[in-house]
Amino acid sequence: QVQLVESGGGLVQPGGSLRLSCAASGSIVSIDVMTWYRQVPGKQREFVASKTSSGITNYRDSVKGRFTISEDNSNKNTMYLQMNNLKPEDAAVYSCNEVIRTTQANYAVNYWGKGTLVTVST
Repeated sequence: QVQLVESGGGLVQPGGSLRLSCAASGSIVSIDVMTWYRQVPGKQREFVASKTSSGITNYRDSVKGRFTISEDNSNKNTMYLQMNNLKPEDAAVYSCNEVIRTTQANYAVNYWGKGTLVTVST
């Protein structure tokens, strides 16, 4: 079984920075795609950023130049979302999603974390 655990959320003032982490654990062979999503209560979940195992990254337009998705160089099962110059509209619950191949299946499976809350306010 695979688990994804996010951390790093919190309260930050506009213009501030946070770094979110997503740690994957379990019988992981490889992670094909890492993605961050966010959701404001009452609104649809929206894509934030993704990174493939080949290194291709993609960002929603509103976070380009401010957010960076990356993986830990020493632990490939941990990914980050560095968020700079945060704006009130970035406030949401951020969740990580990963497409993972495990030792228990011949195909990749989609896994979700439970999310971490980011609040941007004075």
